[in-house]
Amino acid sequence: MGLLKKTRLKDIELRIRKKSKVGRYLTFVLGCLIMAISFNLFLSPNDLVPGGVGGASIILNDLFGIDTSLFILIANILLLILSYFLLGKEKTKASILGSILFPLFIELTSDINLCLRIDNSQVLLSALFAGVIYGFGAGINYKSGFTTGGTDILNQIISKYFKIGMGKSILIIDGTIVLLSGFVFGLNNLMYSMIILYLISYMSDKVILGISSSKAFYIVTDEDTKIKEYIIKYLNHGVTEFNAKGGILKEKKHVLLCVLPTKEYYVLKEGINAIDPEAFFVVTDAYEVFGGE
Repeated sequence: MGLLKKTRLKDIELRIRKKSKVGRYLTFVLGCLIMAISFNLFLSPNDLVPGGVGGASIILNDLFGIDTSLFILIANILLLILSYFLLGKEKTKASILGSILFPLFIELTSDINLCLRIDNSQVLLSALFAGVIYGFGAGINYKSGFTTGGTDILNQIISKYFKIGMGKSILIIDGTIVLLSGFVFGLNNLMYSMIILYLISYMSDKVILGISSSKAFYIVTDEDTKIKEYIIKYLNHGVTEFNAKGGILKEKKHVLLCVLPTKEYYVLKEGINAIDPEAFFVVTDAYEVFGGE
């Protein structure tokens, strides 16, 4: 039975991959191109370091005159070799294409400033656009199931062998590169780079998850009947009810789950507080909602 389930799961996974294979590759190529344009249009001319191998290449270019695209390519190849031995063949496959395409596009778009003349004297404005555009491209790449290699590989290695979460690993590696930029380019550039790092993370999440148009409420209350009636009759939304047990006191409770448009968030929140001021509820973003009445 277990083998049958595994076989079915593999078949489903293969169908998904085959169905969207061309689209995923085209999307990924577009994402790499967008990142490279942002790199050459805003980051490199202003010595703004977004972390990663790309950020390290900007620092080394300033210190030793090393070509950015060449350094990224060599570093990516070395990290791919490391990934093959430490992470395995399957993990490495997802990074091969990006490790080559990203530095290639950086080289091909190196003279983009000659075509698109942008005044980089307003560094803050450049930093904002760099973060948004670069983050959009990175989000497209992650959503397509690929990476551009570089420190993404290093983060996975550190996470696996040092038992550190990916979030902490990214913070350590990218944070170190960004901090180094402060010593090379000064505190102002360090602050701009920190803004860029935040925007890249924010935009990547938005591209992957989408913009939340709904909120999900999980409500634990002694007035579940009244709150349920308020949601159904006043707000005209459905409610799912399920049983739960407290982790400390072990008391049995009813939990109400309701998903509604973000614009009605405040109305439900105030309604719950008016009916039962002692109610406990958690509100989360609901990025996609399917089915239901």
